[in-house]
Amino acid sequence: MFSKKKKDTTTKSTVVKPVVISKTPSAPKIDLKKADVSKRAADHLMLQFGSDSWLNRPDSVATKGFSRHFNFYFMLDKPLKNDHRFSIGLGAGIGTSNIFFDHRYVDVKANSSTLPFRTSYFGTDSSAFNKSKITTIYLELPIEFRYYSNPSDPNHSWKAAAGIKLGTLLKSYFKGKDLQNKSGGSIYGSSYVEKEYGKRFFNGTKVALTGRVGYGNISLNVDYQLTEVLQPGFGPKMNTLSIGLTVSGL
Repeated sequence: MFSKKKKDTTTKSTVVKPVVISKTPSAPKIDLKKADVSKRAADHLMLQFGSDSWLNRPDSVATKGFSRHFNFYFMLDKPLKNDHRFSIGLGAGIGTSNIFFDHRYVDVKANSSTLPFRTSYFGTDSSAFNKSKITTIYLELPIEFRYYSNPSDPNHSWKAAAGIKLGTLLKSYFKGKDLQNKSGGSIYGSSYVEKEYGKRFFNGTKVALTGRVGYGNISLNVDYQLTEVLQPGFGPKMNTLSIGLTVSGL
């Protein structure tokens, strides 16, 4: 007799091993307050160019065209020890302003008590310069409180600065080109240029509030001069507003 094999009816359990997913270790968080600034330049050149305007000027001070400034400074940057995102910027340089006029002769050499803005060069007819301007040049000391979003790499960082400029007047002059008669005809030729120097009417001290914001080496700057353009009592009360671009390593 053949014996029959019993069918195995037991259920075999399958053990499922859990899948372990390894996590990539995250990069350590950088403390920007203590970012490495040892390779950051301690000093740099700062250049500024843009428009200038005299605020609150009367109708007799008829400006025209693109009045402008050009400034350059050598700056020293000192990061704060407790937070390298912030620093103090100190420097020295030259600030220039050129204000252009609409057929005006500004007599900076006059002996009068106020600065004359005349429509006529000779005073008795309608002769006037086709182009004319007033230039002031100051020795300036800018001071800034600065912020960097990435203090270890200023070239790839958002930045902002607020501060003040202190200045002393070095030179001021009037420059006129192509003196014309009332009919528009040139009196001395279109290439004729007259330049007259005089500092008596202009404020010898400059105090201006400053602000900058930008990314990398380019920022927008706004300056407002607290001191008046002219000496008190020597003409209309006007203040200079400057808006332009700054190119700087910091």
